[in-house]
Amino acid sequence: MASNRFQNLQNWTNKHVFSNSLDYWNQELHDVPSYQNQSATGGEESNPPPDRLETIEESSVTEQPQPEDTPKQELAEDDGHGASSEPISALQAAWNVTNAIQGMFIVGLPIAVKIGGWWSVGAMIAVAYICYWTGVLLIECLYEDGVKKRKTYREIADFYKPGFGKWVLAAQLTELLSTCIIYLVLAADLLQSCFPSVDKPGWMMIVSASLLTCSFLDDLQIVSRLSFFNAISHLIVNLIMLIYCLSFVSQWSFSSITFALNINTLPTIVGMVVFGYTSHIFLPNLEGNMKNPSEFNMMLKWSHIAAAVFKVVFGMLGFLTFGELTQQEISNSLPNQSFKILVNLILVVKALLSYPLPFYAAVQLLKNNLFLGYPQTPFTSCYSPDKSLREWAVTLRIILVLFTLFVALSVPYLVELMGLVGNITGTMLSFIWPALFHLHIKQKGLNNFDKRFDQAIITMGCSVCISGVYFSSMELLRAINSADS
Repeated sequence: MASNRFQNLQNWTNKHVFSNSLDYWNQELHDVPSYQNQSATGGEESNPPPDRLETIEESSVTEQPQPEDTPKQELAEDDGHGASSEPISALQAAWNVTNAIQGMFIVGLPIAVKIGGWWSVGAMIAVAYICYWTGVLLIECLYEDGVKKRKTYREIADFYKPGFGKWVLAAQLTELLSTCIIYLVLAADLLQSCFPSVDKPGWMMIVSASLLTCSFLDDLQIVSRLSFFNAISHLIVNLIMLIYCLSFVSQWSFSSITFALNINTLPTIVGMVVFGYTSHIFLPNLEGNMKNPSEFNMMLKWSHIAAAVFKVVFGMLGFLTFGELTQQEISNSLPNQSFKILVNLILVVKALLSYPLPFYAAVQLLKNNLFLGYPQTPFTSCYSPDKSLREWAVTLRIILVLFTLFVALSVPYLVELMGLVGNITGTMLSFIWPALFHLHIKQKGLNNFDKRFDQAIITMGCSVCISGVYFSSMELLRAINSADS
């Protein structure tokens, strides 16, 4: 009975949560091949061969984008890559958003409070508020006169300026690979604190060796299962740390959280926070998959409120518990070595389970834009006629894993790297572009207040991006130089 309940939970999660979180990676293919549709008589065509379309389908979509003069047809389900005909509820959509913005990187929030004090707390709240509104603005860009005209972030960008969608895809790929790199850095930090006899580069290479198996991942169901266990480990370790911190409530001193701030570190802190709220790429597809899209704004508001509350509470509790002894990863602050090793090993397992998701997404993104076969894409298909993955395609995936290792070895600094990535791709995807697209697409219907609001977000986003890239780069260079000295 217990095993059946567990299987039902996993199946529900795969169907409604994790698979649906992946649907935004398939943004290149706007024309639906005939083999993907059901025939007019209700029969199902055969599954598509991988060399034509081995992509992540929109997992809870009842309709696929079609030209206006083409009848819309329901999608047939296939073996693990097909779409589900059942749309998702507002609660399931909220879980998708939460799954995107409540990641493993909350372990770095206490150090943000240590560095930035109340300014960091304010940044967590302010960024949540801005990201909520820019998410709303982005969804408004999908509609014209109450009718949905666009379906993805890229289509919005291309409508703003033809060809601009490639910049969105580039930012998406950068963020996915940066996430993979940060997982390697985080896992190495945690392992080195447990077993210092092996240095951080050594642990990175060991972790990367175990992750080479991701090169053979070609089934969304496997990725979904890994994501399911990743979520379980995430809940376990967060619960452990919260209970531990609450046990020291009598020793807390809120006066230790100050308004003192080194202006050079503020952009890095903001970048870290922004990195943790970036979910805008998949919001258009998520809204399109909802049973009642009119509930999207309310769902987005409460999911960001919940995220902000949890991030603030977790960051403050961690710093109030450990004070000046707070480390970059909160678990490394634990004084009991045995307990620290236990928590760190759970986090390492979580990092290993987290890596396949963004890596698989990056592979799909590259494949859909480069390796579907000529003339669709510049290069030949990744799949041979017998539907097996070609040897050179596996080799390229292995090289991609090694690339993340190489960058991780070059910049093994968690906080600085998170800040830099957040200030580049995070501000673009979550601040500047949604407001810019909204201002351009909806300019005729906007009042002066709405225009000023969009312009204020664009100005603030550009300021955060430029100053953040500069100061985060300086912080990263200082960390590299101090390590060399």
